[in-house]
Amino acid sequence: MQRASYAPPPAHSPPLHHPVPQHVSTVPMMRSPPPPQSQSNSNYGSPYNGQMGGGGGTFAPAFGGFINDPTAQMGYQVGKTALNAGQEYMEQNINRYVSISALKHYFNVSTPYVLRKLLLVLFPWRHKPWSREQRPSHSTQADASNYYFLPPRDDINSPDMYIPVMAFVTYILLSTLLAGLRGAFHPEVMGLTATTAFVVVLLEILGLKFGTYVLSISNDSQLLDLVAYSGYKFVGVIVTLVISEILNRGRGTGGWAGWTVFGYTFMANAFFLLRSLKYVLLPDSSSATPAGSGMHTVARSQRNRRTQFLFIYSYIVQFVFMWILSRQDGSPAPIKTAAGAAKGVVGG
Repeated sequence: MQRASYAPPPAHSPPLHHPVPQHVSTVPMMRSPPPPQSQSNSNYGSPYNGQMGGGGGTFAPAFGGFINDPTAQMGYQVGKTALNAGQEYMEQNINRYVSISALKHYFNVSTPYVLRKLLLVLFPWRHKPWSREQRPSHSTQADASNYYFLPPRDDINSPDMYIPVMAFVTYILLSTLLAGLRGAFHPEVMGLTATTAFVVVLLEILGLKFGTYVLSISNDSQLLDLVAYSGYKFVGVIVTLVISEILNRGRGTGGWAGWTVFGYTFMANAFFLLRSLKYVLLPDSSSATPAGSGMHTVARSQRNRRTQFLFIYSYIVQFVFMWILSRQDGSPAPIKTAAGAAKGVVGG
């Protein structure tokens, strides 16, 4: 097979030619906008041009004109009116039973007051005096309304509702925690504990309400004082649960250790209530009480009834309620297996 002969390459290669575009497209040149020339041109290039008024340089974004929409403004006004009406309705209905301004007085506390009050509830034996401090108002008329009691943060003998409320919540959480540490926790523990505490508080408030009716105590502030004093027992119950759990090594509040701690906290709480409520239920004209302070003396027969009520409430009622609240079972919760449950069903 013979190969075809090829012609020798030329001495010089032909020149290269670049293609020439047939359709020329023009691209606009991008330039920065010119600087503002005057105050009226300060909004040049701004997407919110026309929305910035001359009201002191305030900025109002466009948002499609939503803010300036009459329908949106009308909806805002309707919602605001409905909110104010609902708040006024709630205040009027709540004020039928309890005064909001009076409740604010009982929550006017400070950290030093809370610490001193806790020590007073647990160690009330040598505290003096027990009377509450009063100050005259700036009015020139000398009547009962011109004297007011100092708030709790300024008077350690003034009752508050901050400590009772916090102790109530702490008692529920602590009881649930201790049940879990002892292995006796089940999902219903927190609900049962909260229900028990709530029922105890409700029964005590109803009893106080009945007692104020029998003893002819018509002052709402004295009723709120009694409600506040009724919540201090949770402080002693919490101390009983914690110390008994440590001394009994997780076996609840039974035994000599639990009863010893319970006896001390009960006596401290009873003594605290006896001394504190004496100036609420049994005002004495011989004490250093300003004239026109509203703490009038009572008749002898009424005084005897109030003394009996004070003793029964401070010792008997508090003993029953504190024993119910501090009762803790140290035995772990039984674990029911499927076979045991089936056996119980068959046996039943």
